[in-house]
Amino acid sequence: MSIDAPTSSMAGLLTTAGRYARLIKYKFVIDFLLTLVIVATILGVDGLTADGVPRTLLFFALGMLGVLSAVMTLDDVTGAEDGSDTANYVEVEDTALRPLERKPLLTGELTVAQARRFGHLSLVWGAVWWTLALLVTPHPTLGAAVLIALLLFLSVQYSWGLKLSYHGLGEAVLLFSATAFLLAPYSLATGELPLLVVVQGLLFGFGQLLIAGYSNTNDIPGDSAAGRRTVAVLTSARGNRVFLGALTAVNLLIVAVPPLTGAAPWWFALVLAPFAVLRVRQYTGFLATGDPLVARSRGIATFRTVVACMIAFNLLYLFL
Repeated sequence: MSIDAPTSSMAGLLTTAGRYARLIKYKFVIDFLLTLVIVATILGVDGLTADGVPRTLLFFALGMLGVLSAVMTLDDVTGAEDGSDTANYVEVEDTALRPLERKPLLTGELTVAQARRFGHLSLVWGAVWWTLALLVTPHPTLGAAVLIALLLFLSVQYSWGLKLSYHGLGEAVLLFSATAFLLAPYSLATGELPLLVVVQGLLFGFGQLLIAGYSNTNDIPGDSAAGRRTVAVLTSARGNRVFLGALTAVNLLIVAVPPLTGAAPWWFALVLAPFAVLRVRQYTGFLATGDPLVARSRGIATFRTVVACMIAFNLLYLFL
């Protein structure tokens, strides 16, 4: 055996791992895992170290990795099979804002069969760990069980299984799923869902929705040809602008709910102000230029900003 064989094997494993990492859109998986950081800052040290909570959150995190991997992978499987990804990535100019390399099924680095098998195994992995999380939680509630069951079932139905985004329900599924990824672990850890947590879940959910909304705007030709019925496909250009504007307005109004209801101090809105400025910039910039990919990129920055703002508020709220 060549002395270089172990090195070659390791290089091959790393190459394969990199392909699967791009398949699951690892940067977006990391973004979603930030829900656990937000939950941790709400709970504080006492909440995090309470009996049974560390194990519960660990099991949920392990399951979350599987479910998110399944969602991203099976979405690409459907996109490869119905031609929508080919239309949206291959038959258009490759751009740094949306590079073809993020689609290893289109570049031929992975086969659809490999991806489908990986997606199914990831979903099973997620279901097993979430079941264990429900079994070991110190605060078992029917609400948490129902929320996790719905999240497990609906999150992968966006473009696989029931293909809800092909029936005009994609935006609703995305908002629910992204929001529930924050609500579920908190509910498991405490058995409760106070208004401030629900608001932060919605801010996280709208953050993802207002990335996807502009992405769908860019993908109108390919999605329409494949039968994916997003709001961008179903409405006129003006109607889509109104829809995105309405989502932006609701997203901003959510920030006012905790101070107005007494669920948080007045300075909650002040800490969230940087996010609000970027959200307005995203929409007004799109109205001015009509470029959905730039708006999508700004949406990613806005989403990460709102996460940082929520973490900052939670830490300040713990110690003030």
